[in-house]
Amino acid sequence: MYIHFFKRVIDIILASIGFIFLFPIFLGVAIVLFISNNGKVFFCHPRPGQHEAIFKVIKFKSMNDKKDANGELLPFHLRVTKFGNFIRKYSLDEIPQLLNVLKNDMSLVGPRPLLVEYLPLYNDFQKQRHLAKPGITGWAQVNGRNAISWEHKFELDVWYVKNRSFTTDLKIILLTVKKVFFKEGVNSSDNLNMTTFTGTKTN
Repeated sequence: MYIHFFKRVIDIILASIGFIFLFPIFLGVAIVLFISNNGKVFFCHPRPGQHEAIFKVIKFKSMNDKKDANGELLPFHLRVTKFGNFIRKYSLDEIPQLLNVLKNDMSLVGPRPLLVEYLPLYNDFQKQRHLAKPGITGWAQVNGRNAISWEHKFELDVWYVKNRSFTTDLKIILLTVKKVFFKEGVNSSDNLNMTTFTGTKTN
Protein backbone atom coordinates (compact mmCIF):
# COMPACT_ATOMS: atom_id res chain seq x y z
CA MET A 1 0.00 0.00 0.00
CA TYR A 2 2.81 2.41 0.83
CA ILE A 3 4.69 1.86 -2.44
CA HIS A 4 1.62 2.06 -4.68
CA PHE A 5 -0.27 4.89 -2.97
CA PHE A 6 1.07 6.60 0.14
CA LYS A 7 4.58 7.10 -1.23
CA ARG A 8 3.16 9.21 -4.08
CA VAL A 9 0.91 11.16 -1.70
CA ILE A 10 3.87 11.92 0.58
CA ASP A 11 5.96 12.92 -2.46
CA ILE A 12 3.34 15.45 -3.55
CA ILE A 13 2.90 16.91 -0.08
CA LEU A 14 6.59 17.17 0.80
CA ALA A 15 7.67 18.34 -2.68
CA SER A 16 5.00 21.07 -2.62
CA ILE A 17 5.98 22.22 0.88
CA GLY A 18 9.67 22.04 -0.01
CA PHE A 19 9.24 24.06 -3.20
CA ILE A 20 7.22 26.76 -1.43
CA PHE A 21 9.74 26.92 1.42
CA LEU A 22 12.73 27.01 -0.95
CA PHE A 23 11.16 29.32 -3.54
CA PRO A 24 13.08 32.44 -2.39
CA ILE A 25 16.35 30.49 -2.85
CA PHE A 26 15.05 29.05 -6.13
CA LEU A 27 14.28 32.54 -7.40
CA GLY A 28 17.59 33.99 -6.22
CA VAL A 29 19.65 31.24 -7.85
CA ALA A 30 17.61 31.54 -11.05
CA ILE A 31 18.26 35.30 -11.25
CA VAL A 32 22.01 34.91 -10.71
CA LEU A 33 22.22 32.15 -13.32
CA PHE A 34 20.13 34.15 -15.79
CA ILE A 35 22.61 37.01 -15.53
CA SER A 36 25.81 34.94 -15.43
CA ASN A 37 24.81 32.26 -17.97
CA ASN A 38 23.41 34.56 -20.67
CA GLY A 39 19.83 33.62 -19.87
CA LYS A 40 20.47 29.89 -19.46
CA VAL A 41 19.08 28.95 -16.04
CA PHE A 42 18.19 25.27 -16.24
CA PHE A 43 19.91 22.11 -17.39
CA CYS A 44 17.43 19.59 -18.78
CA HIS A 45 18.81 16.21 -19.73
CA PRO A 46 17.16 12.92 -20.75
CA ARG A 47 17.41 10.21 -18.09
CA PRO A 48 15.80 6.78 -17.71
CA GLY A 49 13.06 6.61 -15.12
CA GLN A 50 10.88 3.81 -13.81
CA HIS A 51 10.79 0.85 -16.22
CA GLU A 52 13.45 2.72 -18.25
CA ALA A 53 10.95 5.32 -19.52
CA ILE A 54 12.90 8.40 -20.61
CA PHE A 55 12.16 11.78 -19.04
CA LYS A 56 14.03 15.07 -18.72
CA VAL A 57 15.60 15.77 -15.35
CA ILE A 58 15.61 19.45 -14.36
CA LYS A 59 18.59 20.98 -12.56
CA PHE A 60 20.08 24.44 -12.23
CA LYS A 61 22.78 24.93 -14.87
CA SER A 62 26.09 24.83 -13.01
CA MET A 63 28.39 24.39 -16.02
CA ASN A 64 29.16 26.49 -19.07
CA ASP A 65 29.19 25.17 -22.64
CA LYS A 66 32.87 25.71 -23.45
CA LYS A 67 34.30 23.39 -26.11
CA ASP A 68 37.74 22.28 -27.21
CA ALA A 69 39.38 22.85 -30.61
CA ASN A 70 37.44 19.90 -32.05
CA GLY A 71 34.10 21.31 -30.99
CA GLU A 72 33.66 18.80 -28.17
CA LEU A 73 32.51 19.91 -24.73
CA LEU A 74 35.33 20.21 -22.22
CA PRO A 75 35.39 17.75 -19.26
CA PHE A 76 32.92 18.40 -16.45
CA HIS A 77 35.50 19.75 -14.01
CA LEU A 78 36.68 22.35 -16.54
CA ARG A 79 33.18 23.67 -17.20
CA VAL A 80 31.84 24.11 -13.67
CA THR A 81 31.49 27.83 -12.98
CA LYS A 82 32.40 29.51 -9.71
CA PHE A 83 28.73 30.01 -8.83
CA GLY A 84 27.97 26.54 -10.18
CA ASN A 85 30.46 25.07 -7.74
CA PHE A 86 28.76 26.99 -4.92
CA ILE A 87 25.28 25.67 -5.70
CA ARG A 88 26.67 22.14 -6.07
CA LYS A 89 28.43 22.44 -2.70
CA TYR A 90 25.11 23.11 -0.98
CA SER A 91 23.04 20.89 -3.33
CA LEU A 92 21.05 23.91 -4.50
CA ASP A 93 21.31 22.67 -8.09
CA GLU A 94 18.95 19.84 -7.12
CA ILE A 95 16.04 22.11 -6.08
CA PRO A 96 14.35 22.13 -9.55
CA GLN A 97 14.01 18.34 -9.33
CA LEU A 98 11.13 18.97 -6.94
CA LEU A 99 9.26 19.86 -10.14
CA ASN A 100 10.16 16.42 -11.53
CA VAL A 101 8.64 14.92 -8.38
CA LEU A 102 5.44 16.92 -8.80
CA LYS A 103 5.31 15.85 -12.47
CA ASN A 104 5.55 12.21 -11.29
CA ASP A 105 8.81 11.61 -13.19
CA MET A 106 10.68 11.11 -9.93
CA SER A 107 10.22 10.43 -6.24
CA LEU A 108 11.89 12.17 -3.33
CA VAL A 109 13.69 8.90 -2.56
CA GLY A 110 14.90 6.35 -5.08
CA PRO A 111 17.92 5.36 -7.19
CA ARG A 112 19.49 8.41 -8.82
CA PRO A 113 18.64 8.78 -12.54
CA LEU A 114 21.81 8.13 -14.53
CA LEU A 115 22.71 8.53 -18.20
CA VAL A 116 20.61 6.96 -20.94
CA GLU A 117 23.74 5.52 -22.58
CA TYR A 118 24.28 3.31 -19.51
CA LEU A 119 21.09 1.32 -20.15
CA PRO A 120 22.65 -1.35 -22.44
CA LEU A 121 25.54 -1.78 -19.99
CA TYR A 122 23.55 -2.96 -16.97
CA ASN A 123 23.46 -6.65 -16.15
CA ASP A 124 20.21 -8.33 -15.12
CA PHE A 125 20.77 -7.59 -11.44
CA GLN A 126 21.58 -3.93 -12.00
CA LYS A 127 18.55 -3.42 -14.25
CA GLN A 128 16.36 -3.91 -11.18
CA ARG A 129 17.21 -0.35 -10.07
CA HIS A 130 14.69 0.80 -12.68
CA LEU A 131 11.79 -1.03 -11.05
CA ALA A 132 11.38 2.04 -8.82
CA LYS A 133 11.06 5.70 -9.70
CA PRO A 134 14.38 7.54 -9.58
CA GLY A 135 14.86 9.85 -6.62
CA ILE A 136 16.40 13.18 -5.67
CA THR A 137 18.23 11.25 -2.98
CA GLY A 138 18.67 7.57 -2.33
CA TRP A 139 20.23 4.78 -0.30
CA ALA A 140 23.48 4.98 -2.30
CA GLN A 141 23.68 8.76 -1.82
CA VAL A 142 23.64 8.47 1.98
CA ASN A 143 26.08 5.54 1.94
CA GLY A 144 29.05 6.90 0.06
CA ARG A 145 27.70 8.56 -3.07
CA ASN A 146 30.69 8.96 -5.44
CA ALA A 147 33.20 7.53 -2.95
CA ILE A 148 32.00 3.99 -3.75
CA SER A 149 32.32 1.88 -6.89
CA TRP A 150 29.61 1.66 -9.52
CA GLU A 151 28.99 -1.98 -8.59
CA HIS A 152 28.51 -1.14 -4.91
CA LYS A 153 26.27 1.79 -5.81
CA PHE A 154 24.05 -0.47 -7.90
CA GLU A 155 23.93 -3.04 -5.10
CA LEU A 156 22.66 -0.33 -2.77
CA ASP A 157 20.12 0.82 -5.39
CA VAL A 158 18.72 -2.68 -5.83
CA TRP A 159 18.66 -3.20 -2.06
CA TYR A 160 16.49 -0.08 -1.80
CA VAL A 161 14.13 -1.26 -4.54
CA LYS A 162 13.59 -4.52 -2.67
CA ASN A 163 13.24 -2.88 0.74
CA ARG A 164 11.16 0.22 0.08
CA SER A 165 9.12 1.31 3.08
CA PHE A 166 8.05 4.44 4.91
CA THR A 167 10.70 3.96 7.60
CA THR A 168 13.45 3.41 5.01
CA ASP A 169 12.45 6.56 3.09
CA LEU A 170 12.25 8.59 6.30
CA LYS A 171 15.72 7.40 7.33
CA ILE A 172 17.16 8.35 3.92
CA ILE A 173 15.55 11.80 3.99
CA LEU A 174 16.85 12.52 7.50
CA LEU A 175 20.35 11.32 6.60
CA THR A 176 20.25 13.47 3.47
CA VAL A 177 19.32 16.57 5.48
CA LYS A 178 22.18 15.79 7.87
CA LYS A 179 24.68 15.41 5.04
CA VAL A 180 23.56 18.64 3.36
CA PHE A 181 23.62 20.56 6.65
CA PHE A 182 27.10 19.34 7.56
CA LYS A 183 28.30 19.34 3.91
CA GLU A 184 29.32 15.69 4.08
CA GLY A 185 30.22 14.94 0.47
CA VAL A 186 27.30 16.87 -0.98
CA ASN A 187 29.53 18.60 -3.50
CA SER A 188 30.18 15.33 -5.32
CA SER A 189 28.08 15.57 -8.45
CA ASP A 190 26.70 12.44 -10.10
CA ASN A 191 28.83 13.27 -13.13
CA LEU A 192 31.65 15.45 -11.82
CA ASN A 193 33.71 13.01 -9.78
CA MET A 194 32.50 9.58 -10.91
CA THR A 195 34.31 7.65 -13.61
CA THR A 196 32.26 6.70 -16.65
CA PHE A 197 30.38 3.43 -16.19
CA THR A 198 31.55 0.94 -18.81
CA GLY A 199 29.68 -2.13 -17.65
CA THR A 200 30.23 -5.01 -15.24
CA LYS A 201 31.98 -8.13 -16.53
CA THR A 202 30.04 -10.61 -14.39
CA ASN A 203 26.28 -10.92 -14.04
